[in-house]
Amino acid sequence: MTESALRFERLNEKNPRSEGDDRSPAQRDRDRILYSSSFRRLAEVTQVVSANSGYVFHNRLTHSLQVAQVGRRLAEKLERRHPELTTNVVDPDVVEAACLAHDLGHPPFGHTAEHQLNHLAKGSGGFEGNAQSFRIITRLASRSRDYGGLDLTAATLAAVLKYPWLKGGNPKKPKKWGAYQSERKAFDFAARLLPGPNERTVEAELMDWADDITYSVHDLEDFYRAGRLPLHLLAHRDPQERQSFFENVFERRANDPEFSAQQDLKEAFTGILLSTFSIPGAYNGSSDHRAALRTFTGILIGRYVNATQLVKRNDLVQLVINPDLRAEVTMLKELTWTYVIEAPSLAARQQGQKRVIEELFMIYSELALKSESWLAFPTFYRERLKAAKGQTDEVVSTCVDLIASMTESRAVAMHKRLTGQAHPSGLDDILQ
Repeated sequence: MTESALRFERLNEKNPRSEGDDRSPAQRDRDRILYSSSFRRLAEVTQVVSANSGYVFHNRLTHSLQVAQVGRRLAEKLERRHPELTTNVVDPDVVEAACLAHDLGHPPFGHTAEHQLNHLAKGSGGFEGNAQSFRIITRLASRSRDYGGLDLTAATLAAVLKYPWLKGGNPKKPKKWGAYQSERKAFDFAARLLPGPNERTVEAELMDWADDITYSVHDLEDFYRAGRLPLHLLAHRDPQERQSFFENVFERRANDPEFSAQQDLKEAFTGILLSTFSIPGAYNGSSDHRAALRTFTGILIGRYVNATQLVKRNDLVQLVINPDLRAEVTMLKELTWTYVIEAPSLAARQQGQKRVIEELFMIYSELALKSESWLAFPTFYRERLKAAKGQTDEVVSTCVDLIASMTESRAVAMHKRLTGQAHPSGLDDILQ
């Protein structure tokens, strides 16, 4: 089998293209993800905070669309710059598809629920958002009666693997993994394309860099507009504000090797703000501020898209990202952590979200023990419980999959219904 054929092989389909379908295999992958219900669900999954206070914040759907746009532009630029290196290494459609899929596994309430579900399911394999994304595209999503998942090509599956190992497969990152044991067959199928053990493909590297760019720039934009990020103080008027920010970052990241070169990171952060941020005060919504903010974010996106190049080492094509620009992105991402995620108002909200997730898990786990209680589950999950035949790990994963597949409003509504805090008519469907 040629390298190209290996990249675009599918695990299940034997007749991969219907008559008249002239899309490439990667284009078909992209379309399958875009039209999946799992992708639509992201419209009601928080990126950082919910858009319920008069500001239009990014959610997981808008974030994923922008990551896909940035990822595609990165891949196209590399194709133009390095045409001799990109064959069977970089396909813009593969990168775009992986970007669209990268956040499918995020549960309602984002990282708050991710940590809680991992704790609750630790005896049955745990929970990890990236592994859940892989589980969705290889098992849970539906497009055929003959197999589960979207049956994506090996190239796209490998590009989704930000952490290309199973749980426990990388001692350097024990809290992160890219697939559960239950998806071992699909993981092994994709892993044939990895350049080495626990090493990402170039397309996965591009997906991850696009995610970092988008997260650092667009969340910064959101929270400066909302008055939560004092960019004007950090960039212009208040060295003490910068110092307080640095102290917060390096105390919180004290055990992270990525933050060991503190002086370099400080200089990168200060340099990019001083040289590109021109608004002298807090955001006021004026036409001048709107234009200046758009110019600022546009400069940043272009700067980081241009930070990449391909090199060939030991017969392997590798992605190289300018280390100075990577340092800038690393520090820009910390702004949201310092000024938003760690704010007392959000911390209090997260406590309530943890309780919703925990109580949903406990209730569904109890209901799953008796078949006469399965009517409280949507039909798809009743079928899963029947097939589990009482196996603990499969029952737990079914309950976790159900909760993780909910939108945030759905999780709150089901929690109220199951705990007796709300009394709907009884005719409301619980289809999912």
